[in-house]
This record gives sequence, C-alpha cells and structure tokens, in this order.
Amino acid sequence: MPTRREILAAFLGLPAALAACNLRSASALPEGELVGASDQVGHRLRDYTLLNPPSDKWERKRVVIVGGGVAGLSAAWRLLKAGLTDFTLLELENEPGGTARSGRSQISAYPWGAHYLPVPMSGNSDLIALLDEMGILEGRAEDGSPIVAEQYLCRDPEERVFYRGRWYEGLYLRAGASGDDLAQLDRFNAEINRWVAWRDRRGRRAFSIPVAASSDDAEATALDRISMAQWMNQRGFSSPRLRWFVEYGCRDDYGLSLENTSAWAGLFYFCARLPRPGHETQPFITWPEGNGRLIAHLYNQAKAQVRTGLAVTDLVPTDSGVDVIAVAYDGSTAVGIHADQVIFAAPHFLSRFVIRPWRENPPAHVAEFHYGSWMVANLHLNERPASRGFPLAWDNVLYESPSLGYVTATHQRGPERGPTVLTYYYPLTEGDQQAARKKLLSIDRAQWADVVLSDLQRAHPEIRELTTRLDVMRWGHAMISPRPGFIHGSARRAALKSYRGIHFAHSDLSGVALFEEAFHHGLRAADEALKAVRL
Repeated sequence: MPTRREILAAFLGLPAALAACNLRSASALPEGELVGASDQVGHRLRDYTLLNPPSDKWERKRVVIVGGGVAGLSAAWRLLKAGLTDFTLLELENEPGGTARSGRSQISAYPWGAHYLPVPMSGNSDLIALLDEMGILEGRAEDGSPIVAEQYLCRDPEERVFYRGRWYEGLYLRAGASGDDLAQLDRFNAEINRWVAWRDRRGRRAFSIPVAASSDDAEATALDRISMAQWMNQRGFSSPRLRWFVEYGCRDDYGLSLENTSAWAGLFYFCARLPRPGHETQPFITWPEGNGRLIAHLYNQAKAQVRTGLAVTDLVPTDSGVDVIAVAYDGSTAVGIHADQVIFAAPHFLSRFVIRPWRENPPAHVAEFHYGSWMVANLHLNERPASRGFPLAWDNVLYESPSLGYVTATHQRGPERGPTVLTYYYPLTEGDQQAARKKLLSIDRAQWADVVLSDLQRAHPEIRELTTRLDVMRWGHAMISPRPGFIHGSARRAALKSYRGIHFAHSDLSGVALFEEAFHHGLRAADEALKAVRL
C-alpha cells in the first residue's frame, strides 16, 4: 500500500507532496462519494453478451440510438425535427449526458465535464438553431453571426493563473516575462493569425468547427504528421512560458502533452475559434452546470424515447435490419429490439465489443482510437477562498500544477462572496494511456480528495477548512486523443462509414472532443438513418 506522500508525489510531484505533508495531515477529509460512470459496469459487457432475451421481450423500432451522450441526444433531436418518433435511445448510465453531465446541490448546479460552448460562427446553422430554440439568442448580426444574450456570456473576470504565491490575470504569465519571452509570444500569435487567414482553393479554412468543414489541402493536413512539440521546435519556440501556455491548451482540450498532440490539433485549439486574424477568440457561453444545460434541453425533447440503465451488448445485422440486445444495469434482464437502423453514438472503441461480426474479426481502424483519462472533482465550499493578487475568476489555473485548476460554478451570479462550488479537473497525460487509466483507478475517493485539496492548498491554504463536501468522478475513457496522424489518417475516415445499417456518431469521429463535434456527428448519423428508413 503506497504512503500518502508517495501518492501525492505520484500525482502532484515531490515538492508539492512534501509541502502538503508538512502543512496538513489528511485525517479530516470532507464527506463525499465516488459518483458517475462505473468502469465495472462497462467491463461486464463481455459477460452480458451471453444473455439473450426471451421471445416475449422483443419489440420493433424504426431506429435505435445507442448512447445518450451529446451525439446520441443530438441524433434524437434531429429525428424528432424530421417527424420520426418511432425510435428509442438506450443509455448505460442512469442519466444521460456523458462527459457533459452535471450535478446540483443546495449551493449551485455544477458541471461534471464540459463547461462552456464558444459562440458559433455564422456558418454553423444547426447549432445556431439549437441555441435559438433554447432562447439564448437575441438575434443575428449583419454577417449572420448569432447575438447571444448577455446573461449567457461568461462574465469578467474570465481567467487567471497562480504563480509563486500570487494570482495574475489571463492564462499567459506576463509577470516577469523577459523580452525574448514576449517576442516569442508575438511570433507565435503571428503564426496563428497566418493560419486563421489561410484559405485553400475552395475557400475553406485550415481549421473550422466542425472539423468536417476544415480544408483537406496538403499544406494543412501535413501538420497532422508531426507533434505540436516538433512544430514549436522547428520554429525556435523555446520560451518556457510560451511552451507552458501551448501545452496547457493541449492538456485542456485533449488531455495530452505537447509531445503527444498532433500539431494540427494543437493549432486547431488556437485557430478554430478566431473569426479573423488579430481578433479575440469567440466569447464563451456558460452556465453554472456547464454544458449540462444543453444536455437538459436535448433530453427534455426526447425524454419519452430515452431508456436509461440499459447496456447494449449485441448489435446483430440481419437481412431486414439490425437486432439490438440490451441488458439491465445489474444484468438481471435482457430486452431485444428489431430495428430498421441503428445509430451507434457510444465511443467508437466499444464497437468491437458490441457489433457481433466485429468481435472475432474487428476492423483494423478501431484499434487506432485512443482515449485519455480524467478525474473531475466538485468541491462544495461554505465561503469563497481568499486570493492574493487578481480576484477569483471563472477559470482558475495553477501554473506549477499537473491539473487544469478549477472553474467557479457560481461565477455567473455576480457577487464574489458566500458559498460556492469549484469544479477541479485533472487530466492524466501519461504517454501510455492504459497505464494512465490504471493510475486513475488505483486510488479511491478519499485519496483523490487528498490530492485535490493538497494541490489547491498551495493557492488557498484554507481550502480544507472551507470545503464541506468533495465528490469525485473518474473518466477512464474521457475523450479521444488526437495524436499525430489520427486527424487526417485513414482510421478516422474508415470509422465514418456506415456498416450494414449501423451509422456511427460520436465526437471521437472528429478527433477532438467538443460539443460541436458530437452535435455534428449526431445530426449526420441521424440524416443517414432517416434516408435509409425512407428509401
């Protein structure tokens, strides 16, 4: 059994572990629990494949959607818009949403994963229509861009970074930056502006949201063949502050280091949300519960068709459609559905375990899908923590931490006093992702709580006294990893193709785990299914 110091050193580094052990013991942790996705239930899928429903437990549906994350709920939204109601959505967990799920306490609603949505650009008409339907828009600008109501835009202060005992505004650490640091930042921004202005012969941007709208020109796709670290090295970007800043972006959206992130994906993070060279990035739409607000709206539209607590164990293509077998969460009962078409909106790596013909002979492309592991914790505080320097912001990042810091769930309310909920994010960026998942699951809720509090107490020494509850979510396959060669490789192209009445939909089919990408693939797969059932 590892000691507390060994655990803290493994997750926070030895200096932080020594400091934490000297400051405070771990004897008085706040109450809380391990919540959310169960790795054990997912692993039992292989055992459930032997279960077959009796003849009286079969039904018929035009379409079955497998998975109730953003992609699955978006597919349901599209089917309903098209007038098709004869479908069902099957979700393993007891509530839908996937990594966009949220929670709620007496203090506030809070996210368990994705927590913002950049204002879409004018060309993303479907997403704009969804936001309009939700009552978030006040109209359109002359260029067609949506005008978002002020209360839904992230209010100031938006971001800050903690460094050597003090908070500073923004995420790039300007305090103490040398002339060379700032010169390299200017050169980096010039590179970003060059790519934002770049267009191929068809007028497409190099980096667009959704990814499907991006250029496939050789000059742009060549970026996917090298890592972001190699791209920076080639251009002499050696400034530690700049490299930290860029790596933070890779960890934030992909859970990867500079060395493991495709240069295409690294530049996508900085370019895709810029409308024009030299402009600010698109503003963020956010709510206390993060993207859980979007999930709630989509779920409410399709609630009558959604069935939770059911693990799909078998998809069996037949001459007349696809037979779907699902097992109750506890393995007690099995149900069967004769479907005309299936939308597989679960993570793509599961397809080899669920699609019966693929079990013994899975397509080669499935093995190319790799996923990062994350831990997310929600801390319930009876008072806002004190800050030295720049005040509490929405996004609060610790410069010398392997975590991403935390977002403040109550930020949109305004007053910076009273109880709050802080959502803390920790990506496991080890190059060996199987080892990362093992590390994620190697410690329990109490040990994770100690890691979180020990990390945050370097910025907030009083954090243990303020925290009344601390819950932990472990995501073993949290998001797709855009490693070099994946975005513009053959595996992703192959995964987009339907297979015998099964249409694939998930953000991992884009190579970047964004709401917009899951939404896009949900709509695309729904359109494919609609076309098939109406032939």
